[in-house]
Amino acid sequence: MSKKEKLEKKKTESELIEETGSVSLDANGQKHNIELITIIGEVEGHENLSGSSKTTKYEHLLPKLAQLEDAADVDGVLVLLNTMGGDVEAGLAIAEMIASLSKPTVSLVLGGSHSIGVPIAVSADYSFIVKSAAMVIHPVRMSGMVIGTPATFEYFKSIQDRITGFVTEHSAIAKKEFEKLMMETKVLTKDVGSVLDGKNAVKCGIINEVGGLKEAMKKLHEMIDDLEK
Repeated sequence: MSKKEKLEKKKTESELIEETGSVSLDANGQKHNIELITIIGEVEGHENLSGSSKTTKYEHLLPKLAQLEDAADVDGVLVLLNTMGGDVEAGLAIAEMIASLSKPTVSLVLGGSHSIGVPIAVSADYSFIVKSAAMVIHPVRMSGMVIGTPATFEYFKSIQDRITGFVTEHSAIAKKEFEKLMMETKVLTKDVGSVLDGKNAVKCGIINEVGGLKEAMKKLHEMIDDLEK
């Protein structure tokens, strides 16, 4: 690769990081082409959040994931998460897309992966969380005025059941245990839900293993090698 081509590649990578939080990792000794995507800040849905908010825009991420599935030169995908949650529909759409990729996928929770970030974290084939990270599990909430009718509560319950079903299908935690964490009243002051640190997220079966970037990359390389064999 010429000097000009290297400069153009770096420029393109910088633009991708700035616009979508994604970059190609292809300088490793195993010669695997790994795509890194990030779920940062609040998951933005159908409405634009304020310009001062750090957001993950699902309209950017969904086409990116489809592109990765279609790319013959992509060997695996690493998903980094540090999110407060956000739009439920958008978050579930992202989680379903990651879960349906044919490429090996590994997720790594850094800082936190709260609320709808939980399904996204478990959507990968294998998941890691650092010791200092946290995961907040709580029932579905909605901001603004809510009409207190049986139909409204049924709608909330249906969304909650979709989240519970996805998490329990893609992790080792039982449905009853996840719902217990979701409805806990003693952990969050004046609220309902649970806060799990990295060790406890693994202990209860939501996340596979405590580890950082080194462990996540090693696992992904192993999964790619196994697939190639």
